[in-house]
Amino acid sequence: MKRTFEEKRELMVENQIKARGIKNEKVLKAMRKVPRHMFVPEDIKKWSYSDEPLPIGEGQTISQPYIVAYMTETLELFGNEKVLEVGTGSGYQAAILAEIVKDVYTVEIIKSLVQKAKHTLTALGYKNIYYKIGDGNFGWKENAPFDTIMITAAAKGIPPLLKEQLKIGGRMIIPVGNLFQELIFLKRMKTKFMKKKLLPVRFVPLVSEK
Repeated sequence: MKRTFEEKRELMVENQIKARGIKNEKVLKAMRKVPRHMFVPEDIKKWSYSDEPLPIGEGQTISQPYIVAYMTETLELFGNEKVLEVGTGSGYQAAILAEIVKDVYTVEIIKSLVQKAKHTLTALGYKNIYYKIGDGNFGWKENAPFDTIMITAAAKGIPPLLKEQLKIGGRMIIPVGNLFQELIFLKRMKTKFMKKKLLPVRFVPLVSEK
């Protein structure tokens, strides 16, 4: 029997996300709602809910569903936040965030990806996502400070300008490293940053203008 996308999505949440320990109800609800198949190319839609990242063109990928859920849960979102996302990609992570928070500001250096993501997200009815074409290393200063910042591409280090754009008490999650990376959680205190290493990951590199 051929399963519908909705059935596949429910199985994805149960088997890939809940089974691995994701408990936040807001995150689970968002993962159940957002149609991941709308964010992948037509020829690979049948694998939309598989437990893996998928290519979306321009050498970029849509992240593994579990990693999307894990990073979102780690940011400890309550619902009233202004979030900066660095690396729009397919727009899927922006949609998950937009289901939970007040506003999502997403930055992407590859113009064609921004255009495609914006088209998909607008068609799905999202009105709380704002788009910028540019180098994510510089963040989005005009709209700073942010409650949380999520970087969805691998940086060689934590970009200093992104740290500056985080509110006191704000949280950041970022993959750091070259070929293989470590997921880092950062919290801005009054006089310092609290840093915590989470788990090994593999992301495409954060593209810069250099």
